[in-house]
Amino acid sequence: MKPAEHEPKQTEQRQVIVIGAGPSGAIASALLKRQGHDVLVLERQVFPRFSIGESLLPHCLDFVEEAGMLPAVEAAAFQFKNGAAFACGERYSDFDFRDKFSAGKGTAYQVLRGDFDKVLADDAERQGVEIRYQQEIVAADFSGPRPCLTVRRLLDGTEYHVECAFVLDGSGYGRVLPRLLDLDLPSSFPVRQAVFSHIEDGIVAPEFDRDKILISVHPQHSDVWFWLIPFSNGRCSVGVVAAAEHYQNRPVDLDACLREFIEQTPQLARLLEHALWDTPARSIGGYSANVKSLHGPGFALLGNAAEFLDPVFSSGVTIAMRSASMAAGVLHRQLSGERVDWHGEFAVPLKRGVDCFRAYVEGWYDGSLQDVIFFTKANPHIRRMICSILAGYAWDLDNPYVAEPQRRLRVLSELCAAQPINKKASAKEWA
Repeated sequence: MKPAEHEPKQTEQRQVIVIGAGPSGAIASALLKRQGHDVLVLERQVFPRFSIGESLLPHCLDFVEEAGMLPAVEAAAFQFKNGAAFACGERYSDFDFRDKFSAGKGTAYQVLRGDFDKVLADDAERQGVEIRYQQEIVAADFSGPRPCLTVRRLLDGTEYHVECAFVLDGSGYGRVLPRLLDLDLPSSFPVRQAVFSHIEDGIVAPEFDRDKILISVHPQHSDVWFWLIPFSNGRCSVGVVAAAEHYQNRPVDLDACLREFIEQTPQLARLLEHALWDTPARSIGGYSANVKSLHGPGFALLGNAAEFLDPVFSSGVTIAMRSASMAAGVLHRQLSGERVDWHGEFAVPLKRGVDCFRAYVEGWYDGSLQDVIFFTKANPHIRRMICSILAGYAWDLDNPYVAEPQRRLRVLSELCAAQPINKKASAKEWA
């Protein structure tokens, strides 16, 4: 018999709930499942679904491998990536991630995130994780002995309750627990907007390296930059990032706006002169975020659900996966009966790497990191240290440019800026 409408909803009992089946949620849930824990993942959308953050850093694959997902990712035939290239007018510099200071992987992939995220989620399910799609968290109660979430099924609007021992929020830009628990803080970064599209790039220039992301700087505005991320199918993701004032007097139409920015950047316009613009452009703004705390009684925040800096160095997925691995390790010990310190064992060490990335993002926009990147007489050893950070190894405290990111970058920038710049520096000169 169907229960009467007035009867209270039954409350499901689980051990761990993970909000979101994206990279952080998939990695965390698989790691916990591999340790023998009961894990339920609740995801609002249906996979595959569109997302940006398409250029992975090598450090990401350390966590993919830890979660037992590397064979599935390798079988997906994503675009191989071995580094990052930077261009500003006639200046050019590229970094090969295989030639870096820190130990760890030296290559990664450039991916259509809808496909990549589904590969990870599907592999988590293969490992025994239960994922429920089209489930929206509408309330969260952490006042009792066990956290309780109210979940709405989007297919029929019905609701149910789930209690658990712990909640990991990997909801990304959805930021479920920060919204429901009033944890949001304003970001210290200026509000910037990205306009982007996927195109058939038609690039024939022999100097273009499809194995690297290309970051281009606007010739008149050093704080305006473009990404060009090649995929394995002859297409690419292209986007511009700029502060609000740079969009004034621009076309309202997003496609026209993006193409106008590109036309003002001759080096990039030449690369894309044969492109087929066959996908409507999209926009995202105000994406930088911060929170009062990365954890609380019964929960921890992963990746973008906690903090997002800026897309310039593709750090978002790396931070998401790193936080997932760290949280899963601490939570496994807690569920096994150990006494743990979420602040000292999760929040503090995670923030070290995030703050390292933050220093280099700030350096990019104030020009100090650009002085370093385009310097033509770089010390090879220091260059390898910078390369490690660009490859995602922002937690390697043996790297002086990680241990003291702001001071080291400032001093290095001053040394580089004091030297004459060769405007025609080539990739060969940087080798």
